Amino acid sequence: MKKALILFLILFVSAASFAQLDRSKRPQASAAPEVKIGEAESFVLKNGLKVFVVENRKLPRVTFSLVLDIDPVLEGKEAGYVNAAGQLLRTGTKSRNKEKLDQEIDFLGAALSTSPTSITASGLEKHKDKLLEIMSDIILNSDFKQEELDRIKKQTLSGLATTKDDPNAIAQRVQAVLMYGKDHPYGEPETDETVKLFTLDQCKKYYETYFKPNVAYLAVVGDINKSKAKALVEKYLGKWEKKDVPKNVYQTPKAPVVNKAALVDRANSVQSVIAVCYPLELQIGSQDALKASVTNLILGGSATGRLFMNLRESKAYTYGAYSNINPDQLIGSFGAFTQVRNSVTDSAITEIFNEMKKIRNEKADEAELDKAKNYLTGNFIRSLEMPETVARFAINTARYSLPKDYYKNYLRNLSAITADDVQETAKKYIKPNNAYVLVVGNGEEVAKNLTKFSLGGKIDYYDPFGEKYDPNVKKVPAGLTAEIVIDKYVQALGGKENLLKVIDQTVKLAGSMQGMNITITMIRKAPNKFYQLVDFGVGQQKTIFDGIKGKTSAMGQEQELTGAQLEAIKIEAAINAFLKYDELGIKTELSGMETINNKDAYKVTLTAASGRKSINYYDVQSELLVRQVTTSDTPQGSFTSTIDFDDYKEVKGVKIAHKLVQSTPMGAIELKASSVEVNSGVPDSTFEVK
Repeated sequence: MKKALILFLILFVSAASFAQLDRSKRPQASAAPEVKIGEAESFVLKNGLKVFVVENRKLPRVTFSLVLDIDPVLEGKEAGYVNAAGQLLRTGTKSRNKEKLDQEIDFLGAALSTSPTSITASGLEKHKDKLLEIMSDIILNSDFKQEELDRIKKQTLSGLATTKDDPNAIAQRVQAVLMYGKDHPYGEPETDETVKLFTLDQCKKYYETYFKPNVAYLAVVGDINKSKAKALVEKYLGKWEKKDVPKNVYQTPKAPVVNKAALVDRANSVQSVIAVCYPLELQIGSQDALKASVTNLILGGSATGRLFMNLRESKAYTYGAYSNINPDQLIGSFGAFTQVRNSVTDSAITEIFNEMKKIRNEKADEAELDKAKNYLTGNFIRSLEMPETVARFAINTARYSLPKDYYKNYLRNLSAITADDVQETAKKYIKPNNAYVLVVGNGEEVAKNLTKFSLGGKIDYYDPFGEKYDPNVKKVPAGLTAEIVIDKYVQALGGKENLLKVIDQTVKLAGSMQGMNITITMIRKAPNKFYQLVDFGVGQQKTIFDGIKGKTSAMGQEQELTGAQLEAIKIEAAINAFLKYDELGIKTELSGMETINNKDAYKVTLTAASGRKSINYYDVQSELLVRQVTTSDTPQGSFTSTIDFDDYKEVKGVKIAHKLVQSTPMGAIELKASSVEVNSGVPDSTFEVK
């Protein structure tokens, strides 16, 4: 009976409490928790090196992280040497070549990385002495070699080739030029020309000028205490000589007075990459920086932001739309980004501006405000689980002159942000009337509707590396037609008579991508037989066309070519197809002129009977084909492929390109001909489709 009575009282009290709860009102948020951050112990060497030690005994490991507090360097016509200098640091010292350096680090089971402004080494605690000795050898005794720089340049040029036709990479480069200008270190792009120009001496000078202890911070984190860390650092870095480091001052980039539209005209693009961006003055750790983080999260900082919910969930324009507000000690930035199909490019830009205006004109509701603050709170608390965070906080506090309790009060300050703060911050930093509107896409389809976003309807045209040009200046000479351009191409190759003598042609190409060697064998035989074998080491892909039917095989599976694929292979199979465009049902149109690899080229659009389009570019001077752009439909969506042709050599009276750079979904690959044979008597059995 007593138990029943107790149960009744519990239910009664619970019911009474429930009755008093007003669920129509949001519960008040509890006070922000006090952040308990471990203290970083610090000391300063006589040479000015500032060291922060965070002891953490959870794992028997130690990490040494050095960072330089220097102004960005304007590289000018030799852009790229600063990055190269950072890579060269990892290639050897006066007593260790790269091979020995790699062997010693591998033997310790350690990791060591370098950049133009940092060096980080991490390994087991028992190897800490040896690890710091190696790291200090790099800091004090780096020895740059020309052969290593040549290797780095080659890799850099290969990387640039990969990004030349990547619309997202193009957008990143050009928006940097728009926001900061090429005379600012944040805006100057690396190009083939700048990479080829910089020298080993420039890399050495950068290292000798900026790697100095009096502008450096060193974090020591892990299974080590302050006294041991101090003894080690003094032993290996105490003799590092300090020296005055140059201060680099630049004009502060400004947002445009009115909106400006910019276009990178990318032939055959079926989608547009959009960036609405501008520079803004927002310092790291300033009172507005945290408010700006909350404001940006609400606008478009995550998949729950307004941009995402509008452009993807509501309008179905895109797979994603985001924004960022980046504080920086030199100059910050705002950007809103998305990628949409051509037909809704202007509509997507309109919606981006609508959301930018809305967050300025209307207060955020409590739900989305709480969501943004909770997101940042979670990220901050999770970061505290890593001991490196404590060291980073300590360095940031010293480097950016933050209040000593900045991170301790982070959650308290975050919790105090109100809807009024968000609106005030938006009015200050969200500028829908002072932005660059950049589109990387098909000019023929998007340019007309892009004019509405710029005063006077003006569009500025840029090439993929941010070089501005006037499309009206490069006018096609009067009377020139696609037929004339192609006729000149025929003559440049060796003439129609010699081309018609080609009965069969075998070209073998070799290259590598992502560490994988690739060989391609292409065989054509008149009038329209085709064989291609792509060998990528771990597998092969074969395509065969006998003039009527075709198939492709890979990984033990075969597929018959039908529909659009079959029509495309018929054109691909024809030897010197440009001699019989009429017969193949291909219409040609001279569409204008463009700059390809810094040279003027005529743009000829080819339209097959199926409606499939491709674009050929013919160099104005050499009259040879230098680029071909084709859009293919795949199960994963449309893909635009670009092939650059170079290094033409004569084979039996006919010029044939011996170098190709082809874009693929995984990046660009440079292919060089290992052999080219003409009229070698290829048997018909090569093209047999079983």
